Amino acid sequence: MIGRWRCRVAENTSGRHGAVAAEASRGGAAPDAPVVLASASPRRRELLTSMGVGFIIDPADVDESVIGDESAVEYVARVSALKAQRIADRHHDAVVLAADTTVDLDGRIMVKPVDADDAVDMLMSLSDRWHRTHTGVVVRRGAQVWSQVVTTDVRFVRVTPEAVRWYVDGGEPLDKAGAYAVQGTGGVFVAEISGSVSNVVGLPLAETAELLRCAGVVVAGS
Repeated sequence: MIGRWRCRVAENTSGRHGAVAAEASRGGAAPDAPVVLASASPRRRELLTSMGVGFIIDPADVDESVIGDESAVEYVARVSALKAQRIADRHHDAVVLAADTTVDLDGRIMVKPVDADDAVDMLMSLSDRWHRTHTGVVVRRGAQVWSQVVTTDVRFVRVTPEAVRWYVDGGEPLDKAGAYAVQGTGGVFVAEISGSVSNVVGLPLAETAELLRCAGVVVAGS
């Protein structure tokens, strides 16, 4: 039987603005619980695979609308928790991993664009400016929950309307928070990153690994 111990997630220092840390206790759940990724994102699937974790996929369908005047950090924390709860209700004996990512431009929450024109507007707004990318990560195992919000700062180059329209017409940004993929063609717009690059992609590797270890999951390098 696994003894009880305090599992502390060290405060993330990636990005100039830090992140929210979490603390929880680990109990006596069996170490061979399946891991369920509550996301259909191919980027998150690839990142989790790179950790050496075996898992199944069961995407969470939740309302991702922004509520009132919540901040971007509050938004990703709430939505990722909703996703984890939804899937935990279906997989009672599993370790559930959920995440949500958004772009924050001076308090403006940029989720996935609704159409091409919205994507163009987002990208032009980001031109030659710093913004923050926040990812909320939640791991649930039974009644226990471990969570963290990780923040990375990103600076765009000065972009032209022609370059933005060409990029949007290619279709890549239409399912991405902030309307760009740093790991894809959208990377040409990124001048500088301060913090976790994988966080901008959609799943901060180091922090996610720590949360999974808290739940008893063996991660590569453990």
